[in-house]
Amino acid sequence: MTTTTTPAEPVTAAAPPRRSGRTGLALRQGRLEIRQFLRSRESVVFTLGFPLIMVLIFASIFDEEIAPGVSYTQYFITGMIATGLMTVSFQNLGIWIPIERDRGVLKRYRGTPMPKWVWFAGKVIMVLVTSVVMTALLLAVSVTLFDLNLPSTTTAWLTFGWVSALGVTACTLCGIAISSLARTARSGSAVVTPVALVLQFISGVFFVFTNLPSWMQQVAALFPLKWMCQGLRAVFLPESFGADEPGGSFELTRVAVVLAIWCVIGLVLCLTTFRWTTRRDG
Repeated sequence: MTTTTTPAEPVTAAAPPRRSGRTGLALRQGRLEIRQFLRSRESVVFTLGFPLIMVLIFASIFDEEIAPGVSYTQYFITGMIATGLMTVSFQNLGIWIPIERDRGVLKRYRGTPMPKWVWFAGKVIMVLVTSVVMTALLLAVSVTLFDLNLPSTTTAWLTFGWVSALGVTACTLCGIAISSLARTARSGSAVVTPVALVLQFISGVFFVFTNLPSWMQQVAALFPLKWMCQGLRAVFLPESFGADEPGGSFELTRVAVVLAIWCVIGLVLCLTTFRWTTRRDG
């Protein structure tokens, strides 16, 4: 009995994954991150509930006008939208990444064939989806209960879009970067939460920005949240209110430049400081 063999086909290098395959990997990782987020009741309540609770409390207590045709409620809601965007990106990532690192989740991810960028893409998708949901909830509550006027022009909505996009990008990158400062899972909140709270108080969220001490305004101007708040005020407040800003206008060009700079700073910090393992793991 004789056997025949077929000639072996030439071995060729594996083709790089198609764009659709890469997109599919990112989307699947994003769905996984979203499911994990929703399973954590504490994260959902804090991330989505905190801005809503603050709006309900402050907007119900303070109803005076801070400028002709501008109520404190309108001013405060714009700040809380910016705060919400910072919470779902900077604060959420800065707290949860150390937990995953401490539990060895990141170490296991690094040991799999999955490209490292897929993990980051999943985090970004989770942040984007959560940001949209949080913003929609804030706007719905504010319009229904506190008569917030939504933007009436395409230009205003476009401004809302790019301010939110740049702000979330900068805060996401900074959240990933600051996660490396936490030595253990428990210290993540201790590292990130005080920073977020201080920025809220000095960036014109709870108080009219121009009423703050000048040194406090100068410190706030170094960080993204102040510029996110200012950009969103240009969207939701009358154009005349720009004269009450420190620069005499909403300074949207400067808002874009500062937020873009922070995107670059955040990216550099991520590339130079991010760790997949704890210090004890080496």
